[in-house]
Amino acid sequence: MAKNPQEERVFHGSPVSRGIAFGPLHVSARGFSAPDVYAISEEEIPLEKERLQAAFKRTRQQLSELKERIDKIADGDEGLVFEAHGMVLDDPSLLKKVEQSIEERKQNAEYCFYAIMQTFLEGMRRISDPYLRERTIDIEDVSQRVLRNFQAKLDILLPDHQHLLVAHDLTPSDTASMDRSKLLGFVTEAGSVNSHTAILARALGIPAIVGLENVVLETTTLAPAILDGYSGKFIIYPSEKTTEYYQALAARKKEAREDLEKLRDRESTTLDGRHITLSANIEFVDELDLVAETRAEGVGLFRTEFYLLESRRTRSEADQTTTYTELAQKTHPHLTIIRTLDSGGDKLSTEPLTEPEPNPFLGWRGIRVSLDRPEFFKEQLRAILRASAHGKIGLMFPFISGLSEVRACKALIKECMVELDQEGSSYDPKLQIGAMIEIPSAALIAEEIAREVDFFSIGTNDLIQYTLAVDRINNNVAKLYRSSHPSVIRLIKMTTDAARDAKIWTGICGELAADLNLTPLLLGLGVDELSVGPRELPAVRKALLSLDYAKCQKLAQEALSLPTSAEVFELSRAAALEAYGDLIAESE
Repeated sequence: MAKNPQEERVFHGSPVSRGIAFGPLHVSARGFSAPDVYAISEEEIPLEKERLQAAFKRTRQQLSELKERIDKIADGDEGLVFEAHGMVLDDPSLLKKVEQSIEERKQNAEYCFYAIMQTFLEGMRRISDPYLRERTIDIEDVSQRVLRNFQAKLDILLPDHQHLLVAHDLTPSDTASMDRSKLLGFVTEAGSVNSHTAILARALGIPAIVGLENVVLETTTLAPAILDGYSGKFIIYPSEKTTEYYQALAARKKEAREDLEKLRDRESTTLDGRHITLSANIEFVDELDLVAETRAEGVGLFRTEFYLLESRRTRSEADQTTTYTELAQKTHPHLTIIRTLDSGGDKLSTEPLTEPEPNPFLGWRGIRVSLDRPEFFKEQLRAILRASAHGKIGLMFPFISGLSEVRACKALIKECMVELDQEGSSYDPKLQIGAMIEIPSAALIAEEIAREVDFFSIGTNDLIQYTLAVDRINNNVAKLYRSSHPSVIRLIKMTTDAARDAKIWTGICGELAADLNLTPLLLGLGVDELSVGPRELPAVRKALLSLDYAKCQKLAQEALSLPTSAEVFELSRAAALEAYGDLIAESE
């Protein structure tokens, strides 16, 4: 007996952004954009089949005309490609499959055709023969032509209603540009917990799951679904019992969040009186309202790559000054730390490369790009300096590998200050300058770098990646990406010790800062600041309020002697469970 397509089905993946979301699906596959989709009645099925046959007929006619035109102007057999394209449509089994899909799905013909072709294309992409895999582009071309002949709106990437998105993968720019009033959550086949897309989802408060194999092929647009960003379950056609369970769970999670809100006016000070600055990581100026609502002590990391590179126009120095000034004014009297452009790796690139880098994570990224583009870099530095006249601003350099880079950056800052003095423009001559410690080489010479800067900010996402030689967006090695690896915590301790000796402060702005299991360890290692996504901030505040700094110091000393990641993790988790076990249960 054939399986009921509308029976409850559960997919399992890796949760990357907490939350529970309910809604209809929108499925977006690779290759070409999906047409709009809508339901049809039983009476409309024959009409949709006629529309399908008419689109096939028009496409065959166009391909024939293209072949004749190419044959007239070319001496070879270039026109045969269009004859081959036409043969795809001559396959009677294709027409039969699409018509059957129209009957079963009761959805418009162009979307049923799109879904059938995407299934076929995904199968071709998995073929080991490279020649056959390359033929997918021909199938895509035919498919695009057929869809155009339906007069479908191919430029629609996402529907104009609230939905859960299913996709093979999403780039950071895809995630950042989505209409958050319509996107309830997303699931992808690719991706990892530590990819920049996952980080963005957490920052934006979008429930998300990655690593769901074949989910694109096995789901249908408009199908009802539940996304569980706590456990990594993705449920399509949920039963009434399942829906009731998740509605109750969502209500409990909401109640727990409301309890945390009651602590928002409390300073993040430990039981024995050590204050830890608790600030926010943001990507967009419109997140500042949330920063204020959560009572963050300023912005510990404003990532500028989306602001600078996602716009279709170049951001002038004046544009940048306006934006950075708004940041400074809205976070007053707290500090706002602006990270200079950090492009490359899994982030946006400043410009298209003539050829792909063999290993972009070890290539042209971070401060290397800025120092190679000094005029572009100086525009950003001058804008940050100008904004510093209007509030408390810190300036931070990403991907520092050695002392020479820090000194080169500082030399450019001095040049900018001289230029602004000559223009009569105001700035804060004592604005704080910091270095990100996210490469082992920087941690190993932290003592020397500390003499050149006013603060350190440890970017644990990259520090873990480069220390352990684990690509943080590669699912094949995801199990080796361990935040509690002994080498990582020893590098963090080297950094905090160097900072203390130089009388500067150390923060952590990587994802590790929001890991409640490891908060006791980080506190004991001597960090002065934790910067997390605004939505993570209430939970981290409660954790800090529940811990004893002196006990955490002893815990950290013990952790530094342990030989394995598991032992370090369990030591810290045990302390976390004792201090705020209910909070960890709520976040899992």
